[in-house]
Amino acid sequence: MELGNARFLSKLFTPLTLCLVLLILLSSPSSTEAYDSLDPNGNITIKWDLMQWTPDGYVAVVTMFNFQQYRHIQAPGWQLGWTWAKKEVIWSMVGAQTTEQGDCSKFKGGNPPHCCKRDPTIVDLLPGTPYNMQIANCCKAGVISSFNQDPANAASSFQVSVGLAGTTNKTVKVPKNFTLKAPGPGYTCGAAKIVKPTKFVTQDGRRTTQALMTWNVTCTYSQFLAQKTPSCCVSLSSFYNDTIVNCPTCSCGCQNNNTNPGSCVEGDSPYLQSALNGPGKYSYTPLVQCTSHMCPIRVHWHVKLNYKDYWRVKITITNFNYRMNYTQWNMVVQHPNFDNLTTLFSFNYKPLTPYGAGINDTAMLWGVKFYNDLLMQAGRYGNVQSELLFRKDSNTFTFDKGWAFPRRIYFNGDNCVMPPPDAYPWLPNAAHPSIRPLLLPIMVLWIVLAFFML
Repeated sequence: MELGNARFLSKLFTPLTLCLVLLILLSSPSSTEAYDSLDPNGNITIKWDLMQWTPDGYVAVVTMFNFQQYRHIQAPGWQLGWTWAKKEVIWSMVGAQTTEQGDCSKFKGGNPPHCCKRDPTIVDLLPGTPYNMQIANCCKAGVISSFNQDPANAASSFQVSVGLAGTTNKTVKVPKNFTLKAPGPGYTCGAAKIVKPTKFVTQDGRRTTQALMTWNVTCTYSQFLAQKTPSCCVSLSSFYNDTIVNCPTCSCGCQNNNTNPGSCVEGDSPYLQSALNGPGKYSYTPLVQCTSHMCPIRVHWHVKLNYKDYWRVKITITNFNYRMNYTQWNMVVQHPNFDNLTTLFSFNYKPLTPYGAGINDTAMLWGVKFYNDLLMQAGRYGNVQSELLFRKDSNTFTFDKGWAFPRRIYFNGDNCVMPPPDAYPWLPNAAHPSIRPLLLPIMVLWIVLAFFML
């Protein structure tokens, strides 16, 4: 009898366990990985080239190369830090400066070092710096363009004269504990690695010189380290449905004046100016307009028109942040019809092919220089927009099941919060997607009953 009961229980719990696992898997929200599949090899590489020896150290040119396809460093710019391996000091700098000098009291007479801190922090100089304080690729206020958007400005350099450091390749020690803020957290830097010395070719191409010593540092980005909450969201609409799907509620935070007073401000509030000058003014802490989503940036995708052989989309990017003008902004959009993009109005476009040359479903979009490459702070002029014209592919094109809407959107390299698929605008003659999840428990119940009837 007991054996029969055991067999019955094993029969009962096996299907029930499987059903529970199925329900959990289907109902659990999807997670976003830190690994960026759209730019798997993107990084910032910091290269140190020792150019000459000095009586107590060396002179080096430090260059940061941004090898990220669509993630750039915007104002107020980068901050680079490290820890010296010995008791090095910085005698002088060209094209950059340290934020603090530190204690240089042990140096008697003459000019003291530029910085005596064991862990200096370096910042770029501003545009307009005198020419005798500049070197190539410096003095851009720490702004570095992404590699795709403006490769000519995707690097930043400075020169540093280091003392008490050793005067041979064997006595020089590489710095450690590199940090990069752009301008806040988000980047993690590896250890410095000594590589083959960099070679330089003269302008006439007839002579090659090389650095005395070279080491590289690689820094990679994680959105999870950069911010606790998302920074942008997506809303949707279409010509064939009156429904406007707003950004999900609390996409980037929730309004809560009890626990977080002053987290947002109404656009017509008489206290707006005082809030702008309040705490956080110089830290670039977002001060957003009060909305249901509380995001600094909203991207709206509107399916505008349907032609015989083409269809048209309007994209509007709105800035709800009163403290930030987004310079050199960019956006990355995933949609299967980008391989048939015909015309783009008032935005620049470049295809991204992270999955190989045969798949073109990812586009990088950014503003036209001196026209709309600056996304102004929240307010009347705080938006940019463009329209895209796609040619229809008879094998794939449809307005059904949300096909006309993007799969993913990034703004300035950060993944934006999308509405749930069952909320997408649906065709008038199609069943509403929200009905479909209701069928899942019924199907599971039928599976269990069918098992016991066998």
